[in-house]
Amino acid sequence: MLLEEFDKNRNAIINPKMCVDKIDNFPEVTISCFSDKLFNSVLSAFDAKEIGYMHSSTGYNPVYEVEYKGSRFALFHSLVGAPLCTAQYEDLMAMGSKRIILLGNCGVLDKSIEDCGIIIPTSALRDEGTSYHYLEASDTIEVNKKYKEEFKEVLKEFGYPYVEGRTWTTDAPYRETKDKVALRKKQGAICVEMECSAMQAVCDFRGTEFFQFFYAGDNLDHSNWDPRSLSGGARLDDKTKIMFLAFELGLKIINKN
Repeated sequence: MLLEEFDKNRNAIINPKMCVDKIDNFPEVTISCFSDKLFNSVLSAFDAKEIGYMHSSTGYNPVYEVEYKGSRFALFHSLVGAPLCTAQYEDLMAMGSKRIILLGNCGVLDKSIEDCGIIIPTSALRDEGTSYHYLEASDTIEVNKKYKEEFKEVLKEFGYPYVEGRTWTTDAPYRETKDKVALRKKQGAICVEMECSAMQAVCDFRGTEFFQFFYAGDNLDHSNWDPRSLSGGARLDDKTKIMFLAFELGLKIINKN
């Protein structure tokens, strides 16, 4: 089968270093999210400096350096979907990124998870294609292998409840049928998104660190789809506060390393 043809050779015909230049003194931690409105809300809180960029058919995507509580961070807007998200992070790693904290929206498969509630994934169902080019075929991948306890300390400090569990990473959001949702729930998934398993596989393959957490959006555990705060502009103040938790985790990581 095609998805079982994993090739461990790290030297491809096209490599990221051919497409981007290394950036000297790249910040120790990269922070990123998917929502354009959320990214711009957070970016506006800083006196940001552009330190690099990527340019493709999707447009110009800058990489910023920001300072938070005396520490330098890279800030970057990730693109939705495993192929785009991982390809751009391949470029970021070639620029010098050593670790990324990624914040994403997700759909919930458990209606008891509140709107905008925080979810820490512990493993991911690999229902996407990208990860199979970075890791041997398997149904699941362990995620967030480092820094879960540090993030829980942040959540406790700022008074945020959370849930932990398996996520379902899929390439096809319009094929989340009732039967498939029921099956994924039986397989232990509590939420669904499009990038987590692939990003973990890429970072494992390249030897960099990856941490992702979600804020809950639409509810699929219902007789009818409930979009709740899925819209990028919905509850933007709450989502902005949640994204700053990533910077707080970043401070702990910087101090630890």
